[in-house]
Amino acid sequence: MRYKKFGLTVLLALLTIMSFGQEKMKYNPLTPDEERVIVYKGTERPYSGLFYNQKDAGTYTCKRCDAPLYNSLDKFDSGCGWPSFDDEIPGAIRRQLDSDGIRTEILCANCGAHLGHVFTGERFTDKNVRHCVNSISMNFIPAVKTEPEFGKAIFASGCFWGTEYYFQKAPGVISATVGYTGGHKDHPTYKEVCSGTTGHREAVEVLYDPAQTTYGELAKLFFETHDFSQANGQGPDIGEQYLSTIFYLNENQREIAEKLIQILDDKGNDVATELKPATEFWKAEDYHQDYYENNGKRPYCHFYTKIF
Repeated sequence: MRYKKFGLTVLLALLTIMSFGQEKMKYNPLTPDEERVIVYKGTERPYSGLFYNQKDAGTYTCKRCDAPLYNSLDKFDSGCGWPSFDDEIPGAIRRQLDSDGIRTEILCANCGAHLGHVFTGERFTDKNVRHCVNSISMNFIPAVKTEPEFGKAIFASGCFWGTEYYFQKAPGVISATVGYTGGHKDHPTYKEVCSGTTGHREAVEVLYDPAQTTYGELAKLFFETHDFSQANGQGPDIGEQYLSTIFYLNENQREIAEKLIQILDDKGNDVATELKPATEFWKAEDYHQDYYENNGKRPYCHFYTKIF
């Protein structure tokens, strides 16, 4: 009985190993053309491959087993007619002497799929290596594109047409959008804001590239393009919707604004600008956006004066 149990155990172990091997051999289905190259070591015609001129960022993977093979950063144009790489993803490629006894064949280290050949000494790149790969042996996974991180600022300095005009021209600004903020009415209209009953200011939301400009530079421009000493509006535009206000989105912005106000005070200026924490910004109607650019005019109550 003990030997029967032992034999049964061995049989089960063998079946498990065979099952595991079969599982390992389950590869992606191939077309006849793909099989000719990948399994029977053929070669696609030069300049005919899908990835010969591919320049997008991403990763090249094995057509048969999906194993990562090459990074797009290592791809270069050798003029040979096939995709060329001067490096591989570590551990991804296996080399062996080609059947012609001269060239070095390269295969997927995971599944043994034929990829092409590798050459050295040609001096195409500093690495002095060229993996000459058949496009048909690979798939391509594009790199995930991430949205750039832009900074945001919100300023109100009277009629938002003029505020937008100057910020649109500032270096490093990605966009300037006019709208309403600071009040209690959701989805306000221009007519409602002008009635003075919503508590909203006409404001501009500025998106900027922190690599090209800073919040401090934009805040300086805010003070330099309107009369920050006027307490009842801006120029001929009177009312709470036109009050000079900085809506800060974080404590750093608040501190920067306070320091600039202190500098202005030290210079003997009366500063009427209010500092308020940012609240919901409601985009204004389309006809207000890019107003001066679309109408070929210039601001009537905004001006630039160098201060800082």
